[in-house]
Amino acid sequence: MRAAIMRNYELVVDEYPEPVPGPGEVLVRTRACGICGSDLHALLHARTFVAGMQEASDAAGSQGDDDNGMDLTRDVVMGHEFCAEILDYGANTRRQHAPGALVCSMPITMVGGRPVSVGYSNARPGGYAERMLLCEDLLLPVPNGLTEVRAALTEPLAVGLHAVEMARLHADDVPLVIGCGPIGLAVINVLRHKGVHPIIAADYSPMRRKLAEVMGADVVIDPKQHSPYESWAGLSELSRAGERMGVNPLNGQPILRPGVFFECVGIPGVIDQMMVGARRGCRFVIVGVCMEQDHIRPLLAINKELNLQFVLAYTAEEFATTLRLIAEGELLTDPLVTGRVGVAEVPAAFRALANPEAHAKIIVEPWR
Repeated sequence: MRAAIMRNYELVVDEYPEPVPGPGEVLVRTRACGICGSDLHALLHARTFVAGMQEASDAAGSQGDDDNGMDLTRDVVMGHEFCAEILDYGANTRRQHAPGALVCSMPITMVGGRPVSVGYSNARPGGYAERMLLCEDLLLPVPNGLTEVRAALTEPLAVGLHAVEMARLHADDVPLVIGCGPIGLAVINVLRHKGVHPIIAADYSPMRRKLAEVMGADVVIDPKQHSPYESWAGLSELSRAGERMGVNPLNGQPILRPGVFFECVGIPGVIDQMMVGARRGCRFVIVGVCMEQDHIRPLLAINKELNLQFVLAYTAEEFATTLRLIAEGELLTDPLVTGRVGVAEVPAAFRALANPEAHAKIIVEPWR
């Protein structure tokens, strides 16, 4: 079958062995798969990415397995934001869904009794291939009438849902989203769905700022023109009813509503910048995946009593909830999709996504 393969630290289009479903697995045809920013970073920082995954696994006491991980000397087929069509079943399956049914799934399956990433392992190809293997127990049927492209956005929007859930928002919180790439837009999307206002968003890219408005941001900031943190502070001086919150008699400073800052950039230096701009008691939710060494100044966080929450992916329940919200029209999807390509065009799509003015989300349709 055809696939876009990470080989020797670059993407090539070539033939890849046909997958054969094992016990509990389902053979599926990839109908649509989004290109994730994490895949761009994984290709660019492949050694760091694999080393970080291994170090985290070792710290958690996991038993390593070279076949189930990412050996960069062997082929890897990425792609974990997908909607697929059922073709066949392996042994020990219940065959709950008929061949031809559209399904989504968390990008995980089981190999030898251990969980394996679909798209970030040598053992299981991801959605940049014509066919994949998924775990039957994790399949979610795509609701009638929902297109495969919209369904494929379940995974990235679930990341946004999880980030907002982990923020544990209170009624008076004022969110600031730093970075309006696909994940930042997903966070804005979910905040709008939950009725959180005002939503403040910041990005250097005009295209991304426009998409942030479409997704539901109330105030969109160009950091070259205005400080996102000062803009947040000005809005936080107002109560939900639009009245001034008053002045703190101890320091003469305006009383502010609590701040929740979502870091959705994932490059060194951003967290430290946020610490400089934040006011006392702000909470940070770190969603961006920085794959390089970073530095922060703990004294800033200590003096301001900042709270940092790092988040990863989503729960199974959040994934299922996201698919339902997309089907019900509660989460926006169409504005995010700015391109569609076949397998042969995946390497060029990766290059195009390096320009924030060109695309937000490109969907791979391997059947093209």
